Amino acid sequence: MKENKSMINVVIDGISGIFLPIINLLSAAGILKGILAILTAANILSGTSETHLVLNAMADSLFYFLPMILAFTAARKFGADPFTAVVIGGVLLYPSLTKVFESGTDILFAGIPMKAVIYHSGVIPIILAVGLLVYVERLVNKILPDLIKGFLAPLICIVVVGLVTLFVFGPIGNVIGDGLAAAYEFVYHISPMIAGAILGAVIQPMVIFGFHWSFVLVAMNNITVKGSDTILALIGPPVFAQAGAALAVCLKSKDKKFRSLCLSAVLSACFGVTEPAMFGVNLPLKKPMVAVCIGGGVGGAIAGLSGAQAMTFAFPSVVTLPVFLGKGFGLFVLSCFVGFLTAFLLTIFQKVEGPAV
Repeated sequence: MKENKSMINVVIDGISGIFLPIINLLSAAGILKGILAILTAANILSGTSETHLVLNAMADSLFYFLPMILAFTAARKFGADPFTAVVIGGVLLYPSLTKVFESGTDILFAGIPMKAVIYHSGVIPIILAVGLLVYVERLVNKILPDLIKGFLAPLICIVVVGLVTLFVFGPIGNVIGDGLAAAYEFVYHISPMIAGAILGAVIQPMVIFGFHWSFVLVAMNNITVKGSDTILALIGPPVFAQAGAALAVCLKSKDKKFRSLCLSAVLSACFGVTEPAMFGVNLPLKKPMVAVCIGGGVGGAIAGLSGAQAMTFAFPSVVTLPVFLGKGFGLFVLSCFVGFLTAFLLTIFQKVEGPAV
């Protein structure tokens, strides 16, 4: 048990260390996305205008190109060459490749099928890629003569790590995510309340590994085919639970710089972007993240009981609540508040240990 705990701590500290350098950027981008959503919802700015196009690029670029940025921070954390890592991240986001993958079409590489995977905004495939890059670099630098090492080492690393990522790391996450999405559909038909409790409790940890994207794709498909979706309603309470736990940490902290980070993370989470709260505040401190899972589970159960559905696609946030107008809307709003309050109270009344708390 002690060894398992140590391994969990190593993984959490590693992931947090990779995200820490960009937490403030994530908060800024999340707040900008929220402001843009408010301007669009209030009809101050048209969603089809060129002004919106430019502002949306500013708000969304960090999230779209996240694999390349994480490639750099992960390389610095693991000890790999950061520029080689960024190039590998760029391979995953190359426009021609992305276009084919987004259409759901598999690619034949030398006669071997390569599964279509959407990598933008992804986390785990690029972190695994950089982890592998460390060992491949060490091996090729040890084997190759100094005369050709300078240009041949990066070439071998990009080809080997790039192919392993496209063939193995990406599809693994997709297969797991698709399986979880199918399990959700099965449980929801048995009991929406149980499905809400389970999904609400696990969806935020799933974000860490990128498994949540399969649920997002199912939600998009539901809205396209049926005109409504229940998944988005059930993942609303965990979003607000992240904000509640981060706010409690902010109130408990005596470090001004960390409190500022917490506040920006709370605001970002309220706008539907939970990464700053999760990776910058709750996950590194561990106990608040447990509170998030409990709050998300309790709120998710209520959201499932409400029967609320999203009429159009939008990630749950303060500004997108009108998307859920209709059956069970009042109970859905209550579920988000319960998720927030449960995580807040569980965090505020427990001893949280950390350098800034």
